[in-house]
Amino acid sequence: MSNRIIMFLAGATLAFNACGQSASTQTGAPVETKEPNSAYKPAFAGQTRVAGVKSATNYEGKVLAEGLKNPWGITSLPDGRLLITEKAGTMRIATTDGKVSEPITGIPKVNSAGQGGLLGVRVDPAFATNRMIYWVFSDPTADGNLTAVAKGKLSADEKTIEGATVIYQATPAYKGTLHYGGRILIDKTGNLVISTGERSDLETRPQAQSINSGLGKVIRITKDGKPAAGNPFAGQADARPELYSYGHRNVQGLAFHPVTGDLWEAEFGPRGGDEVNRIEPGKNYGWPTITYGIEYSGKKVGDGIQQKEGLQQPVYYWDPSVSPSGMTFYSGDRIPEWKNNLFIGSLSGMHIVRLVIEKNKVVGEERLLAGEMQRFRDVTQGKDGALYAVTDQGRLYKVDKK
Repeated sequence: MSNRIIMFLAGATLAFNACGQSASTQTGAPVETKEPNSAYKPAFAGQTRVAGVKSATNYEGKVLAEGLKNPWGITSLPDGRLLITEKAGTMRIATTDGKVSEPITGIPKVNSAGQGGLLGVRVDPAFATNRMIYWVFSDPTADGNLTAVAKGKLSADEKTIEGATVIYQATPAYKGTLHYGGRILIDKTGNLVISTGERSDLETRPQAQSINSGLGKVIRITKDGKPAAGNPFAGQADARPELYSYGHRNVQGLAFHPVTGDLWEAEFGPRGGDEVNRIEPGKNYGWPTITYGIEYSGKKVGDGIQQKEGLQQPVYYWDPSVSPSGMTFYSGDRIPEWKNNLFIGSLSGMHIVRLVIEKNKVVGEERLLAGEMQRFRDVTQGKDGALYAVTDQGRLYKVDKK
């Protein structure tokens, strides 16, 4: 082979490596340096503490606004502005330069005690013509609290929600105030995909394994709250037809992969065992039968096993916990090396997780904005291709190329 051909091939390789995900610098060392809570071993290489990466692109996290009251969910309106839920039961609209509206009224009462409140939110794909909004909240009922879904129309003056209607309740109700799940997506068929928690306590925890309970599930319903066509348990006598997957603990992250269309989720473990899963219809994701976490007391969960036939392994897990909350895949062009990477708000970890995913496996992890010391509750991609995130402390961030 001539030197000229060799030089050409080397140049082509360099050009290729300068584009896309491979532009990130592999550090080799995992980003997690703390000791794990358990001695549990992963089921396969790369399931936890994968090699660290560092973005080659110069990016920044800019604070656009402060003073939001426990923001929980964030999504884009068609004009690029951001619709934000606040835990106590209000919504606000923020511009991408940081101007925040007064609270939007007309929303059904929420129980904001504990982990409850006004949670995830999405706007109808036809919002420009129908102005419909869908949201998840902790619904206080006579029998206890439950995860519920409502819809309503944003008034022309953007000051109130008109005709707010509760369309779905994930029963049974329970008097506790933990583990509501609470994220919502709209799939390509126009149906709603909802996450619920198993309500945390030992009393309710086993319901994550029951296909006749709405707790600890991913649920798929129509915009009127009915079971969506094509759900995996449709027609099964002992199962709820709205269920899509089960065996979940507390799912606060949901996102569709921009290329494959696959549904991905993130959920909290107890001490360790936070998970990222690729969701397949009808599959059992194991909680509380298998987990890579331990009880807060330090005891093992159940039999203390991590693998069992018929139960799905997480694509990735963390020990110790990072507390993964809202998430999104990046499909923008402003930072090409981030293309199709998964970004997850981390609460106890106080950063934004970046996961590089290839062929449904995590091959790199980075921690963004760790110096901000914020509990990142949700992250979304804006209409402009930048990432926007909200924190429990009331900040709205823009994360973009510098």
